[in-house]
Amino acid sequence: MTGEVAAGEAVAGGMPVGERSPDAGLIDTGLVDVHTHAIAPWLPDLASRDGWRGWPCVQRLGDTRARILVGGRPYRDIDDRCWSARRRLADMDAEGVAVQVLSPIPITFCHDAPAGGAAVLARSQNDFLASLVAEYPRRFRALGAVPLQDPAAAVTELYRCVRELGFLGVEIGTRVGQAELGDPEFDPFFAAAGELGALVLVHPADSTLDPRLARLGVGFGAGMPSETGIAIAGLLTGGAPARRPGLRLCLAHGGGCLPWLLPRLDRGRLISDPALPADQLPSALARSFYSDSLTYDVDSLLLAVARFGAEHVLLGTDYPFAARESPAGAVLAGPHERLTAGLRAAIGRQNALELIGLDRRLVPTGRPGEPKE
Repeated sequence: MTGEVAAGEAVAGGMPVGERSPDAGLIDTGLVDVHTHAIAPWLPDLASRDGWRGWPCVQRLGDTRARILVGGRPYRDIDDRCWSARRRLADMDAEGVAVQVLSPIPITFCHDAPAGGAAVLARSQNDFLASLVAEYPRRFRALGAVPLQDPAAAVTELYRCVRELGFLGVEIGTRVGQAELGDPEFDPFFAAAGELGALVLVHPADSTLDPRLARLGVGFGAGMPSETGIAIAGLLTGGAPARRPGLRLCLAHGGGCLPWLLPRLDRGRLISDPALPADQLPSALARSFYSDSLTYDVDSLLLAVARFGAEHVLLGTDYPFAARESPAGAVLAGPHERLTAGLRAAIGRQNALELIGLDRRLVPTGRPGEPKE
């Protein structure tokens, strides 16, 4: 596939970009990007609900531009790459991406909001993501949103995402209000995810970061990776993995700072329990996790490979935001003696295909009534 044509322009065979045969070009060889974000150009109006002032909304600024507001204050300007399948497909074709896995923007998790409104917001976002997948089922998959502050409601929405909408799983934040992901109250949710074989992407949100980080100007650079590392460190040392067999957990941003923390976490556990079996050390437990490749650095990527395993690292870009890796897979293109052709192929495509159950030709899921391209 070529990237020299814009969305909607005619190409060989008379088919517009994104509507060509799914067997052409990228389907056999293209990248699979498991970390991208999307949002509808509208969100349900929750401003007067539950007396909570932190609900997000989308303010349209034109046909192709919008602004996310949180609690009525500007959060981020976005464009139609967030909601237009055609715009996304043009970029995907240009960068050699066969499939994007769509997920919510983390500021919309609202895990600290009243549960009723959070459930409405999650359901609305999931319906929108499902509409994008239905347009181009061979090019898009999705991870949904859940109101995790109400574990029972989160289980209900998780089942809807996977069983009714055909999603791969869901995306969640690193904490839920003042509760931690490793707390037993969330065991029923993670048990359901394990039973469904759902992928759970853990992604930090700006709303959970210490205000000190914003004052220092390092929320993105230090805050987000630290938030993931701390959240998962607590999960590993608190006994949660033993209570949640079969869970497929994927950590954004190469696992944050967790790969660097694991040797120290091991040492801390052995200081408190010298007889702890080797397979119960945090570093051993972490090998059941997945991470994306969004590290911006080959050495950092290879550390994630060393900690999680070569088959557990998946391409992720953070498309379509300024932080995105551009072009997709850039970190895999850098010269490094340990970055073999086989490892590049595994991270760029094959690991994701195996994890999300797609065969080599990205066959549609085949759910009854699923739209076809």
